[in-house]
Amino acid sequence: MAINWFPGHMHKAQKEIKEIIHMIDVVIEVCDSRLPFSSENPMITEIRGDKPLIKILNKSDLSDPKLTKLWIDYFHSQQNVKAIALTTDEPSGAKSIAALIRKLVPNKDEEGKQINAMIMGIPNVGKSTLINTLVGKVKAKVGNEPAVTKAQQRIRLEEGVYLYDTPGMLWPKIANENSGYRLAVSGGIKDTAFDHEDIACFAADYLIKAYPELLKDRYGLTEIPDTEIEFLEAMGRKRGCVKGGGHVDFHKASEILINEIRDKTLGNITFETPEMVEKENVYFEELQAKRIAEREAKKEARGRGRKNKPKKKKSGK
Repeated sequence: MAINWFPGHMHKAQKEIKEIIHMIDVVIEVCDSRLPFSSENPMITEIRGDKPLIKILNKSDLSDPKLTKLWIDYFHSQQNVKAIALTTDEPSGAKSIAALIRKLVPNKDEEGKQINAMIMGIPNVGKSTLINTLVGKVKAKVGNEPAVTKAQQRIRLEEGVYLYDTPGMLWPKIANENSGYRLAVSGGIKDTAFDHEDIACFAADYLIKAYPELLKDRYGLTEIPDTEIEFLEAMGRKRGCVKGGGHVDFHKASEILINEIRDKTLGNITFETPEMVEKENVYFEELQAKRIAEREAKKEARGRGRKNKPKKKKSGK
C-alpha cells in the first residue's frame, strides 16, 4: 500500500519556494534522525542546485546514536552538504547554526551584505521549535500535529542573517513505498491517512529483526515470535488487549506499539540505514519501470485491438 498525504497548502508552499529560491544563499533541511532518508524532500535536491545545504538530523534523542553517526558521515560525503544532529530535549546546539550559515557563504559574510537562508522540513519534524530556539522567542507556531505552520514567514536570526520559514511539506508521490510507512510510524503523516494495523505490522517486522532485545525488555517476552502478526498478538496479550472469546484486539495492540515508538518509550530506534535505502531505491525504480512498461504494453494492445476490429457493414434499405 502506497501512503501519500499532500493537502492543498503544501502544493501552494511548493510553488512559493520555487519562486524565491533564487534569493536564497543557504538551504536548511530539518529531517527526523530516525529516518534521515525517508524524511528528506526530493524537491530540495531538484531546486537548490549547487547552493550549500545544512542537513539537521532532529530528534536525535529518539534515534539510535550509532546509526545517527553513520548518517552524518554519509551526508558529509555529499557535495556541499553539512550535517548536524540536534535533540528535542537539549536544543542549545541550534545556536551554532547561524555561524555555520555565515561560514558556508564567506563571500557574503561582510558588513552591509544580507544572507538569506531557507529552512524546510516535513510536518511534525520539530522545525518550528528549532526556529524559536534560534531566535530566542516564539516566532513560529508549534504543535504536535503535522502541518501546524501553513504560511511562509521571514525571520531575522541576527545582524545580516535572515531565515525564511516554510510550511511542513511532503511531496505528491513517495517513490520509495517503504518511506511512506516510516513517515507514518514516526508521525510525519496524519493518522487519518493510514491504517494503524498495517503500519504497526510494518514497524514490527523491522523491529523483530533490528531491535529484538528492546521488544523483549519492553513487553516482557522471553522469545520474540518470527512474524509481525504473532508478535503483535503476544504483545497484545501482555498488555491486556483481549476481547471477548480470548481474541486479541489487534487495533489496540497496534496503537500501543506506534505510540511507544513515537514517544521513546520503546527506546532509541532508527528505521533505516544508507545501505538499506540505496537497495530499496534500486528495487522501487525497477518496479516503477516495470509498471510503466506494463501500462504501455496494455495501451498498445488496446490500440492494436481497435485497428484489427472489423468494421460493421452498413445495412442497405
